[in-house]
Amino acid sequence: MQRLIFPPLKALTGSQGLRLLVPRAAPRAQCGCSCGIRCPLRPGQYSTISEVALQSGRGTMTLPSKAAERVVGRWLLVCSGTVAGAVILGGVTRLTESGLSMVDWHLIKEMKPPTSQEEWEAEFQRYQQFPEFKILNHDMTLAEFKFIWYMEYSHRMWGRLVGLAYILPAAYFWRKGWLSRSMKGRVLALCGLVCFQGLLGWYMVKSGLEEKPDSHDIPRVSQYRLAAHLGSALVLYCASLWTSLSLLLPQHKLPETRQLLRLRRFAHGTAGLVFLTALSGAFVAGLDAGLVYNSFPKMGESWIPEDLFTFSPILRNVFENPTMVQFDHRILGITSVTAITALYFLSRRIPLPKRTRVAAVSLLALAYTQAGLGISTLLMYVPTPLAATHQSGSLALLSSALWLMNELRRIPK
Repeated sequence: MQRLIFPPLKALTGSQGLRLLVPRAAPRAQCGCSCGIRCPLRPGQYSTISEVALQSGRGTMTLPSKAAERVVGRWLLVCSGTVAGAVILGGVTRLTESGLSMVDWHLIKEMKPPTSQEEWEAEFQRYQQFPEFKILNHDMTLAEFKFIWYMEYSHRMWGRLVGLAYILPAAYFWRKGWLSRSMKGRVLALCGLVCFQGLLGWYMVKSGLEEKPDSHDIPRVSQYRLAAHLGSALVLYCASLWTSLSLLLPQHKLPETRQLLRLRRFAHGTAGLVFLTALSGAFVAGLDAGLVYNSFPKMGESWIPEDLFTFSPILRNVFENPTMVQFDHRILGITSVTAITALYFLSRRIPLPKRTRVAAVSLLALAYTQAGLGISTLLMYVPTPLAATHQSGSLALLSSALWLMNELRRIPK
């Protein structure tokens, strides 16, 4: 039987000497006709041109198989878990005041910790040249320094692990052709955000290492940079988890109703409120605002403290006055719990799948648990284990809100 040889195709190969072969045409006798038209290729039969195009990522079939989608979904689920670990470890680093112990930033060089006594003493001497040691830790011993140094070192090394967890599998899946065109854009954005996170983390640390001659306050990082660092990490976490759930969870089969549309919008607003509450916690941590008023529900002897608007202009109080920052975090937390409660009772009035109902119940339970942890942390004067648990609870609450929102989104319009 005859083989057909195509002329050179510069658009595909860029080479004038390459000739691409296609499978042999089916005989006319097998077609059942004498018209001379060849039969189309059978399922599973591809021309060499198609194979070259698909392998080079230029084919028209951009959607990956269901199996590939599940693999990518599980990968992003693991990635979101590594981001959650980085956020939790970063919170513990902040609570133990360890973030300023490493005064340099090198991508490769600092991966090897000090091993000898001389290296530790040299590292300790570098730390002694900065404000935190001079003002706050001037009587610190080398053993105490090692503890805070290893805390910050663990956080930075975990950040590198997060970067590898995103970038290396992304390159592999891209090469294998398991990413659709839209997924490629998302993966590029996620990997770019990971790299931005590392740079933003060092930019935040630098704000705590700067000399401030006019200030006698305890050296700390800028609460604005801390909020930006946490906020970008939360965006990375939410985007990874959302994409993972969208790939792994099967679609529901329910008709669209006006009640369902209202519930979906309410869920979106509630998730945004939870995100904003978690972000406000960065200002609380950055200003040590949890140590200002350690009572609940009142702040001291009043519902509205007198020093709520001590800074001028007034807008500065929202971000720089510890009293106002704690007050705002309280209000946002109470509003979030109220919104989640209303969302739960609204969901009870609509026939929903079992998995969606479980998501709503989980969100309600986590909201009240998180509120209890926050109040306990405040009343007990912010002990590190309880405060770290409270910070971890914000991630769990945000995850549950995303799960419910994804469940409602999966119902076709």
